[in-house]
Amino acid sequence: MTRVAFLGLGDIGGRMARRVAAAGMDLTVWNRTAARAQRFMSDIASSASADRVRVASSAGEAVRGADTIISCLSTSADVESVLAGDPAVLRSLSRGAVWVDCTSGDPPTSRRLAATLAGHGVAYLDAPVSGGTTGAEQGTLTVMCGGELATLDRVRPVLATFGGKIVHCGPVGSGDAVKAVNNALLAVNLWSAAEGLAALRKAGVAPDVALDVINASSGRSNATMTLIPQRVLTRAFPRTFRLALLDKDVAIAAAFLREERVPAPITQLAAELMRMAHAALGEAADHVEAVQIVERWAGAEIA
Repeated sequence: MTRVAFLGLGDIGGRMARRVAAAGMDLTVWNRTAARAQRFMSDIASSASADRVRVASSAGEAVRGADTIISCLSTSADVESVLAGDPAVLRSLSRGAVWVDCTSGDPPTSRRLAATLAGHGVAYLDAPVSGGTTGAEQGTLTVMCGGELATLDRVRPVLATFGGKIVHCGPVGSGDAVKAVNNALLAVNLWSAAEGLAALRKAGVAPDVALDVINASSGRSNATMTLIPQRVLTRAFPRTFRLALLDKDVAIAAAFLREERVPAPITQLAAELMRMAHAALGEAADHVEAVQIVERWAGAEIA
């Protein structure tokens, strides 16, 4: 029986952990805010798998005896702080275990984490996910893995509980890099679509008419096909992925492109725009709400 420790029960992590529990694996959960871990236990109390799940009082207690450790925190720095902040974590790790970091992190920190854990006989994968809360709920996330393929194969059954598509991207750090570039494209597509639709709205073209053309043509993207029709035209703006996290991810992408010496004016500008939108709209805003900044500047609502 696989013994899994899950560190980080946020909007996506909590849903992922629930999928692991539903698969019948022995699961120990820990969250920096203890109340969230207790809510997690309350939520699964009536499930058939509840008796195989327990809450740890510390990260060190959570990882003790685990074959697979999954972390899903906000930033790579948060994961490093778990290792540095609780000396019991490294002492409690089982040699031969695998640490899977599903944080949307940055490649340099993931490489440091891998080196630290290797010194304790623990393999490491950076494995950020894409698909939001819906994908986590349904077990259809895309999991982008950096590290040894043999290590991925060892934990593939665990990842399959929440991942519908599991991809080996390359060495440690490559999963983080792919996720960051993907989210930079999301930001560019969303912002540029909003600019174009706002201009068309002012010129008398209804947004749904414009989208009907765009989505049958070469300018289509997930932003025009899904996000804007379902969230902007309806003014629903559900909060499934925070703008603060998109800001962080696009900044990682911009830094990665600089590190690789690739001229990237569009990505750098997207990073600046996401930072500005995040500052204007606050920590709770969903990423699609960035469209509201374009609307404000244009003096036109895309609806």
